[in-house]
Amino acid sequence: MRVLVVDDEKLLVKGIKFNLENDGYQVDTAYDGAQALSMVKEQKYDIIILDLMLPEVDGLEVCRKIRENSNVPVIMLTAKSEGVDKLIGFEYGADDYVTKPFDILELKARIRAILRRAGSQPAADLQDDQIKVGDLLIDTAQRSVFKNGRATDLTAKEFDLLVMLARNPGRVFSREGLLSVVWGEDYPGDIRTVDVHVRRLREKLETDDANPEYILTKWGVGYYFKPNSSAQAD
Repeated sequence: MRVLVVDDEKLLVKGIKFNLENDGYQVDTAYDGAQALSMVKEQKYDIIILDLMLPEVDGLEVCRKIRENSNVPVIMLTAKSEGVDKLIGFEYGADDYVTKPFDILELKARIRAILRRAGSQPAADLQDDQIKVGDLLIDTAQRSVFKNGRATDLTAKEFDLLVMLARNPGRVFSREGLLSVVWGEDYPGDIRTVDVHVRRLREKLETDDANPEYILTKWGVGYYFKPNSSAQAD
């Protein structure tokens, strides 16, 4: 799946690109409306993430021009929450709206839902939004987790953290990175929040939380999920 992310906030674009590439998408970026329109003419995209307030050409006009020649799905980003802005966006051809600030997992869920409706899905969705590892089954669509066939209750952040790790088996994430992605860059807490949630996940999911099998520690670095091949915690 090829995605175009258009926003003049370069740090936000960098975060979206990082997260989508982790999920296997190919991501191109643009920082103003004119650049976005030029890229759309040269490259076919499966979905476009488009900010409403852009320099050169605003997001509504970009969306309108895209719709003149293409039915590519468009998710609009906006810092405004007034209903009239969304109505105008839909009139110009937007498929969905996400209001800033947003949770990156919410944006990814919106992307997957739109791609399913459009009939094109990334590889993870072809597995019915399920991650199966050992005796764990993670259903990302239903936000449910089962261990040995029995449902396990997780808080929203515990689930988001688990999915972030499980979608990237073997990849080591720093505490700072997990805090930024799962809780957001503006979260006032510190990295101990990550440690607490990992401990709770282990208590709920591991057979022996003192010797974890799934959520492993890379000492001095951070955490990672059980790699595809068998592995032991460091």
